[in-house]
Amino acid sequence: MTLPPGKMGLPILGETLAFFNDPEFAPKRFSQYGPIFKSRILGQPTIFVKGSQANQFVLLNEPERFTVSWPPSTQRLLGPCSLSMQQGHTHRSRRQILAQAFMPRALAGYIPTMMSILERYGDRWCQSSPLTWYPELRHLTLEIACQLLVGLENGSQTSLGKNFEGWTAGLFSLPLPFPWTAFGKALRCRQQLIAEISSIIDHRQSTEDRTDDPASDALGLLLKAEDDQGQRLSPTELNDQILTLLFAGHETLTSGLATFCLQMAQHPAVRHRLRAEIDQQAQDPLTLERIKAMPYLEKVMQEVLRFTPPVAGGFRQVVQDCQFETYTFPKGWQVLYQIAATQSDPSLYPNPDTFDPDRFESEPIAAVPKHGYLPFGGGIRECLGKEFARLEMKLFAIHMLQTYDWQILPDQDLSLTITPTPAPKSGLKVHFCPRRP
Repeated sequence: MTLPPGKMGLPILGETLAFFNDPEFAPKRFSQYGPIFKSRILGQPTIFVKGSQANQFVLLNEPERFTVSWPPSTQRLLGPCSLSMQQGHTHRSRRQILAQAFMPRALAGYIPTMMSILERYGDRWCQSSPLTWYPELRHLTLEIACQLLVGLENGSQTSLGKNFEGWTAGLFSLPLPFPWTAFGKALRCRQQLIAEISSIIDHRQSTEDRTDDPASDALGLLLKAEDDQGQRLSPTELNDQILTLLFAGHETLTSGLATFCLQMAQHPAVRHRLRAEIDQQAQDPLTLERIKAMPYLEKVMQEVLRFTPPVAGGFRQVVQDCQFETYTFPKGWQVLYQIAATQSDPSLYPNPDTFDPDRFESEPIAAVPKHGYLPFGGGIRECLGKEFARLEMKLFAIHMLQTYDWQILPDQDLSLTITPTPAPKSGLKVHFCPRRP
């Protein structure tokens, strides 16, 4: 066997601490070893890969050569019934059921609720300016997720919201189950979250069985949704699936919105051009069709997700010895395919460190290989709620640019922390005010 270059670090621990604490962990090693290197993360020998061909090799060879893999802390906290953990027929069946909450008809029904919450938050931010925006964006996305996924109003202010924050803080941590560790605290928060979600489901089941009204949120749809064999999700499985959807509809979205806010403040020409398109096209009531009629908005969002993808990469487990290029991937090892490193590859994206929405004109982007742009992952596990996320980001952009202005305050650290998703270290401090006529 010819293993990739690299070093395994300390026994058992490997290079785990550097992986969690150094945002440049992978870029430094790619620079030293090339597009494939080995390390040891969370006790597991791990091969890091970047580039469209490597991504394609990993993503299109599941389940024959690779299977989904997550750090131990993430597996325990998401739960065994989470779609992220399921495989084979069970994964396909559950994905088919959950997809019904993200069909175009369902998405269209979510627009009024999203806009109502955006309006309320925008008015509050004006009154609170100057403010640290990132924590506020977390509250916003959690409130939208709670309202549209489980029908819970003001979710960020409830006990569910507080437990959710403690739970997410331990998702990607060392799996030490002591009461004072992030993981130990997250385990307790998970228990309370499951109890609250279970109570919501029990109440909704008793009411949904007595009505034929169309559902106004994802839970209402999922309580009635069936796969092609007529199977529904059990209450126990719904707990883990709803918790997974809340995470997917909150954590990564917050990161994407923060990137948009930061880039619009730093690139006034892009902001001006996008605002002009929105002013011309964004007529009430907003519909999916009207949003699709904004091509520059689409390019801006594509560049936001390329420039700082909310998920930097994905884990897979090698289930069969296999060969890629000149290297062997041994059975039992982990593979971590790199989204961020691929989307900053200058061979795919000229001047990758420049924020340039026009790189997504139809002809240039056609030259990028399919697996060279994958902010929502790819293969059979591509993000199920990607259209929900894209819709929320576009509505946010439309409402913010139509109605408000913001400027970044000086003397703050705008570099990114990366666990679990990219976020400005200083929390993105801004002056936020109504848009001047």
